Amino acid sequence: MCKFSVVIPCYKSACSIEKVVTLTREEMQNLGEPDVEFILVNDCSPDEGKTSSVLRKMAEEQADVTVIELAKNSGQHNAVMAGLNYASGDYIIAMDDDMQTHPSQLKILIDEIYKGYDVVYGYYPEKKHNLFRNFGSYINYLSARILLGKPKHLKTSSFWVMRKFVRDTIIEYKNSYAYLQGLILRTTRNISSVPIKHFKREYGTSTYTLKALFRLYSSIIGFSLVPLRLCTYCGYFFSAVGMLAALGILIRKIMHPAMAMGWPSTMCAISFFFGLTFLFMGLIGEYIGRIFLGLNREPQYVVREVVKKSRE
Repeated sequence: MCKFSVVIPCYKSACSIEKVVTLTREEMQNLGEPDVEFILVNDCSPDEGKTSSVLRKMAEEQADVTVIELAKNSGQHNAVMAGLNYASGDYIIAMDDDMQTHPSQLKILIDEIYKGYDVVYGYYPEKKHNLFRNFGSYINYLSARILLGKPKHLKTSSFWVMRKFVRDTIIEYKNSYAYLQGLILRTTRNISSVPIKHFKREYGTSTYTLKALFRLYSSIIGFSLVPLRLCTYCGYFFSAVGMLAALGILIRKIMHPAMAMGWPSTMCAISFFFGLTFLFMGLIGEYIGRIFLGLNREPQYVVREVVKKSRE
């Protein structure tokens, strides 16, 4: 068993992944932690096999590299879950494949985890993302605060290190809608976050689209009952408003018998409440749908092949 496992989900990273691994290996050696393995997960990258080719070459030439080829795109969090299942280290580090989570910042995370924390996140006081991505990160932060009860002081990112027992607990989760922050928060609260430098992407552009971000954030509801409770509270509120409005209209009608009832206002009210009803039905349906997929055992990921240098 090695001491550190570095898990990196790879997506269109043919130009950057070799540099990420090389710099990380050198940094760990400089820190006096040479006992490290790399778990590189190819999330079915749609680049005509370029990423797969680079990863396979690395696995065949470098004994500390294991490549997990997924049969279909599963998303970043599910890809990390795949890597966690193959990691054997006492500590597991998660990084990105684009040099934004830079190896030079590893010392800060490792020094912090050695203080006795179970999980340490690196966070960025200054981010190099575009405006859309920063807005998405802010929505994610608010969602986690409200729905998961994340401590206000805790700041997170995709750059973190955790102890093996946390990993062992997390990989017991088999639902297809994995959300790592939720899994970590329900495993331990002995978590720290430290400021690190955020680097610019060296190659390409962000692969996160609005659809991908929405799918990621919607995974949060699988770890919280707050949305369902919100439906209940809204039901109480609008029922009370409806009864008070009906009472007010009745009183006005008694006092002013000639008062005409407003057809436009009635239609607006009907449209509003029907929209609200369908919104809540959709939310409840989302929960039921995930239960259905769980019962049918929809996989988090499908491993096509594991590539590793054969021992001589």
